Amino acid sequence: MKFSARWLRQWLPVDVPIARMCEQLTNAGLEVDGVEAVAPAFSGVVVADVRAVRRHPNADKLSVCEVDSGGESVEVVCGAPNARAGLRTALATVGAKLPGGAVRAAKLRGVASHGMLCSAAELGLGTDHAGIIELDGTLFERTPRKLAPGADLRDALHLDDVCVNVDLTPNRGDCLSIRGLARELALLNDVAVEAPPLKRVPPVSETVFPVAVEDPAGCPRYLGRVIEDVDLSRPTPLWMRERLRRSGLRCIDPAVDVTNYVLLELGQPMHAFDRDQLQAGIMVRQAALDDTLTLLDGRELRFADAIAAGAPPLLITDAGGPVALAGVMGGTRSGVTAQTRNLFLECAFFAPSAVAAAARRYGLGTDAAHRYERGVDFALPFDAMERATQLLLDIAGGRAGPVTNATSEANLPRRAPLRLRKARLDALVGEELPADRVRQIFQRLELKPKGRGEGAAHVWTVTPPSHRFDLAIEEDLVEEVLRVHGYNAVASRLPPAPLPLGRVPAEQVAQERLADLLVDLGYAEAVTYSFVAAERMRALAPGATPLAVRNPVSRDHAVMRTNLLPGLLDALGNNLARQARRVRLFEIGQCFPGEPADADAATDASAAERAGPPAQRVLCGGVLFGARDEHSWAHDGAATDFFDAKGDVQRLLALGGREAVFAPADDQVFHPGQAAAVRLGADRVGRVGRLHPRLEAALGLPAGVFVFELRLDAVLALRPRRHGVVSRQPAVRRDLALVLARNVPAARLEQVACSALGEVLTRFELFDLYTGQGVAEGEKSVAVSLTLQHPSRTLAAADIDRLVQRALDAFRAELGARLR
Repeated sequence: MKFSARWLRQWLPVDVPIARMCEQLTNAGLEVDGVEAVAPAFSGVVVADVRAVRRHPNADKLSVCEVDSGGESVEVVCGAPNARAGLRTALATVGAKLPGGAVRAAKLRGVASHGMLCSAAELGLGTDHAGIIELDGTLFERTPRKLAPGADLRDALHLDDVCVNVDLTPNRGDCLSIRGLARELALLNDVAVEAPPLKRVPPVSETVFPVAVEDPAGCPRYLGRVIEDVDLSRPTPLWMRERLRRSGLRCIDPAVDVTNYVLLELGQPMHAFDRDQLQAGIMVRQAALDDTLTLLDGRELRFADAIAAGAPPLLITDAGGPVALAGVMGGTRSGVTAQTRNLFLECAFFAPSAVAAAARRYGLGTDAAHRYERGVDFALPFDAMERATQLLLDIAGGRAGPVTNATSEANLPRRAPLRLRKARLDALVGEELPADRVRQIFQRLELKPKGRGEGAAHVWTVTPPSHRFDLAIEEDLVEEVLRVHGYNAVASRLPPAPLPLGRVPAEQVAQERLADLLVDLGYAEAVTYSFVAAERMRALAPGATPLAVRNPVSRDHAVMRTNLLPGLLDALGNNLARQARRVRLFEIGQCFPGEPADADAATDASAAERAGPPAQRVLCGGVLFGARDEHSWAHDGAATDFFDAKGDVQRLLALGGREAVFAPADDQVFHPGQAAAVRLGADRVGRVGRLHPRLEAALGLPAGVFVFELRLDAVLALRPRRHGVVSRQPAVRRDLALVLARNVPAARLEQVACSALGEVLTRFELFDLYTGQGVAEGEKSVAVSLTLQHPSRTLAAADIDRLVQRALDAFRAELGARLR
């Protein structure tokens, strides 16, 4: 949530410095993300009155304004269409420094201009550049201050204020308002909140609009009020426009601005309907199969899928059909315009689960839904209705009717009493807290504590107020006491923690050793979500059916990952977006294999696992992009290729003394011809290759992204120890140049050589590959070296010739190879 620090301070009787305010909020669990100025730096801008306006003699679109800047009149040439006599605006005097540059005296089409009349965009006070800024009488509602001509604009508009961004956890929806934050700061500073006076608006009209609630479980309380004869062409006052702007909201018209203002001030979402567009009466009900709703953003919603899934959304309807998605967004028939004369104000309490399900299903993250799904004070609608009514009458005029109230007391949230034992509190805190201090904290939290018992047997019984949805168990009360008392006020002690000696299996490599090796190879560890978007998972695991999350937080967390690629590739994209040019990332994480279309395409999920409970498998994955080596004079800057990724996989498996076999793989995720299945014996343990160009383009990644995935159990498996004798006999190397078919992998050459020569072959190397002139189409020339060594005797020349011939015969018989 974003808010103006000055606005918040007006609710407090003490002037808390901004640094102290941010520290208190963060220590209380309301983390401050950042602080920014409400306006950029500028100087030399004053409040001024336009006294007269005449047409420019040499330009149809320009006018010459006589401007009073506080006792001195100057002429300013202006092209704004709203320049008119009597307007109070902002004048940048000659020499003023604006965000876009300095202001100088100039002649425009032959007429001298002594300054510049400024738009909001030119001052950095918004995006409106269609006309010059219009200033009215006062800035702040509760501290009237006349904007006199000649006054410095920064001082007059309090532009040295700051905006504070607070990142609230989902359980603290009660703090999504100025009132909620003021309540927290007043509690932490031991003062009382100074809320603006709330005036009850007596009805002066008898006009009502009928309201009925068909689903009281989804909408336990619904208030409505008709306000007639409003004039929405009137401008929203400057003090409200500025508070909305400083909170990140755009001004639209008085009706929308007032409902947004009450949302920010009190935390109560509201909606203003055009009464003349509604028919017969309001009905709050669940969606039916034939319902359709066109939202204010132009999207058309149909509800058959939601009904089939057993989660029909809650709608606000009239006799003509749906007019709004309850608690989320209004429809096109609900919108107001400058011609609207009669309003119907809606103020309701909707069940958090009903709003959350609808907002997530349709991807609508509105401010109203954000608050409703976290829990809005169910006692607040009455005050919010009065506050909004008074503001609308003050700004747009009109006549208010009586409030229509449809409340189901049986379906409103219940506030059950909670009990806190002093012995339990002291045990969790680690030291004894005075009972009087705890009682005082509960009183300031509006928990109405009642105590009984003495000493450690003392027990408090409290009842949470209507705005606290997060207090449900005894530990919640301990947290409240501790955060208000102050975590820093509790002495630091090391807890007694017996640490038994860990066991290291003799048949496994330690996982920490694997992570250390990857770091040594230049990788950085990534930790990503197990929940991913369904469309992303389908693209990176074609043919598999991932496990769906029953109640996902968002569409981006709708299914469980079947492999590590979604998170790793997202992390790669984030790094590249921040100008990283060489990226190496790895992750060791839990995956949830779905039902594969092809058993060989899955990561070896057995039929028994697929038939039983959802399988879980830990994978080790990595992504490589960019130059092979860090930038240096000693390297040529060559790009990473398939063999770099393959080499890293070989190093990982070598941890356990395992030697992998790489076989060509037909994998839709990988580039054809640059993909390999990783096998240990007959067991497929992973894959390595370059991402398919189609996927690189679809994910917005550059060409040349390489990835690998391995089963963690296979990587950590340690080959049984084998003890041997180092031969004292000399080794002999023989090099062979062989011509064979291009589709024969090098691994087959090594397998044939090992089979033919047995233990005499101590090393096999492929050190050259050639295709081109002198080698037939479809063939290749490879150069291999055979290192021969007998364990107990020296090999004679005849023995060596016989062994080499045996290898050649095997190459010819099994692979069709011949000497070049």
